[in-house]
Amino acid sequence: MAYSVELAPAAKRQMRKLDRAIQERIIRRLEALGKDPRPPGVEKLEGVESTYRVRLGEYRIVYEIQDKILVVLVLKVGHRKEVYRGPG
Repeated sequence: MAYSVELAPAAKRQMRKLDRAIQERIIRRLEALGKDPRPPGVEKLEGVESTYRVRLGEYRIVYEIQDKILVVLVLKVGHRKEVYRGPG
């Protein structure tokens, strides 16, 4: 079963700020998450229901899995130093 991958407005803004090469790597990883939203190496975030993060070098993708409707909602994308700070 394939999941659809959607980006929250904040994640779209964060993606636009990234270097083109990094954007392409992230897009490939997002496509893979659509096929398997819980790949090896994924970490569930503490204290937040159904929210996970996956590493991509120095960058992180924080996302929520909505199993009932088969959606992976990307909440944040960014450098590891910044992605866990504050909302959006």
